[in-house]
Amino acid sequence: MLNIYNTLSKTKEAFKPLDGNKVRMYVCGMTVYDYCHLGHGRSMVAFDLVTRWLRKSGYELTYVRNITDIDDKIINRANENGESFDALTARMIDAMHEDERRLNILKPDQEPRATDHIAGMHAMIQTLIDKGYAYAPGNGDVYYRVGKFVGYGKLSRKKIEDLRIGARIEVDEAKQDPLDFVLWKGVKPGEPYWDSPWGPGRPGWHIECSVMSTCCLGESFDIHGGGSDLEFPHHENEIAQSEAATGKQYANAWMHCGMIRINGEKMSKSLNNFFTIRDVLEKYHPEVVRYLLVASHYRSAINYSEDSLRDAKGALERFYHALRGLPRVPAKGGEEFVERFSVAMNDDFGTPEACAVLFDLVREINRLRDSDLDAAAGLAGRLRELGDVLGVLQLEADDFLRAGAEGKVDAAEVEALIQARLQARTDKNWAESDRIRDQLTAMGVVLEDGKGGTTWRLAD
Repeated sequence: MLNIYNTLSKTKEAFKPLDGNKVRMYVCGMTVYDYCHLGHGRSMVAFDLVTRWLRKSGYELTYVRNITDIDDKIINRANENGESFDALTARMIDAMHEDERRLNILKPDQEPRATDHIAGMHAMIQTLIDKGYAYAPGNGDVYYRVGKFVGYGKLSRKKIEDLRIGARIEVDEAKQDPLDFVLWKGVKPGEPYWDSPWGPGRPGWHIECSVMSTCCLGESFDIHGGGSDLEFPHHENEIAQSEAATGKQYANAWMHCGMIRINGEKMSKSLNNFFTIRDVLEKYHPEVVRYLLVASHYRSAINYSEDSLRDAKGALERFYHALRGLPRVPAKGGEEFVERFSVAMNDDFGTPEACAVLFDLVREINRLRDSDLDAAAGLAGRLRELGDVLGVLQLEADDFLRAGAEGKVDAAEVEALIQARLQARTDKNWAESDRIRDQLTAMGVVLEDGKGGTTWRLAD
């Protein structure tokens, strides 16, 4: 049985969908004012992994991940660029989809955009006003009344009295309480706006997700996910809004993935310590980057470094070396590895243990390849099958191991030299064989002699 760590209860819980075998999952997506950095990639890959395992386990999953396409950062960046906000967001959404494709991230079933749900936001805000949970002070803004929601802080374990210490109201705000947060922002000069019952303006960030999630998945659904930095205040405020509006529990389980860290600090654009996904992919194969992101448990932080990427590359090379030279056949045998892999994944998506199973499977493939080629090939199929859950090991081995060779060496020349060396070895001309190997080494080519012949790859 699948167990998931629920941030709401702070414990692992047996996962039981609200509606039979159907699972509804909402994940907070990108605010599209710039290219995605590797921290965004962590969240996208983490919930892609969850998606793959839920479907592999037989659940009927509906996966919704939103796009925030209007907020202060978007408006400011568009003004800096001298372009409309929707032209900026269209470019950044296209770039995000390209990053996802390269990282082998499956598309969500639905990808709602905030600007397509303005009417729904008006309706929920009006409901909150009618129930006394929100108020419009008359300046075009609408605020949520935090003190009225009895359960405020239940996700983050924060207490209202502690939060009030040091909190203050800005001079341009009309809040009744420093903790109250904005649901609708009255228009400012030069900003895009939508008409509303409270005057022209635009939505606050928190209300966007409450409306998009309930619109797509219903008033209560199974899993709500996002980065751990969203736990407070964003997800706490989502709960307050949604449950006050509907009177029902919002999400049954909350999942939060860990951050990417650089020198102990969270990778973020505000700290200017980030690497965009496309920056990293210029230096490293997309599958290396993906493996770095899935090999650590989704709830743990990942310390980004060149060493960690090299380790990920080395791990994948071990896998692909085991697959190299074996025919692609359906998975066969290795049921004990499948069982161990499933146990790991069912324990809150335990990828470190799942990856350890793959390494054990590689050792078994290598043990069998010289004595029982059919058995080794069947296990290689099993390795690809399990690797697919992690979103890796679907390439041809040589394509991965020789990645980056184009433009550095002439593959035809390398193959010709390998054949010349083979002929020299057949002729027992060891000096010529060694000379050719040295020539290839100088070209940055590593030769690997095996029972199936000689293969090559580029040196690290």
